[in-house]
Amino acid sequence: MTNAKTHWETVYRSKPADTVSWFQPHAQQSLDLVQRIAGVNGSRVIDVGGGASTLVDDLLAQPNFELSVLDISAAALDVARQRLGRQAKAVQWIVGDITQVPLAEQAYDIWHDRAVFHFLTEPAQRAAYVAQVRRAVRPGGHVIVAAFGPDGPTQCSGLPVMRYAPDELHAQFGGAFELLEQLTEAHRTPSGAIQQFVYCHCVMQ
Repeated sequence: MTNAKTHWETVYRSKPADTVSWFQPHAQQSLDLVQRIAGVNGSRVIDVGGGASTLVDDLLAQPNFELSVLDISAAALDVARQRLGRQAKAVQWIVGDITQVPLAEQAYDIWHDRAVFHFLTEPAQRAAYVAQVRRAVRPGGHVIVAAFGPDGPTQCSGLPVMRYAPDELHAQFGGAFELLEQLTEAHRTPSGAIQQFVYCHCVMQ
């Protein structure tokens, strides 16, 4: 992603986090999935592209989660840290491009990504992303990836994006990822527009 870091730093330094098109007061679809997967035992969760998302707030309110939030924008993570106050110390904050940042092997039980993967418009970027998932998620771990669906926008924040039918999204990951479920979400942006997202929930073989 050429100049991606500069782009996203500018976005989060120039706009309130609750005005960007992907903002959700609560990431309810994601929260429900993560809670259901983890059950009563808790899990090591990484929220990829989590930025200023409130998912981390809601997961911190639950017991037994070990949380990491990764984003290419330090400014986005600063928004979340400031909002959380003292609770921010309980989270591992990672600044980096998900296609390049070093991640520990088998470090996570749940990988969550809402709205990063569809920005990867080059096959090499997508291959690098999938390689990161395979390295960082333990065997038997869960992978939740949400991207724009076939009726979603063709651009977001001024950048081109990919759109996927559920089967097409799963196909990007290959046979090492057993598909457990597919979901669709009609996301209402702060301006009132509706954006179609598709979610794939897989388990690592």
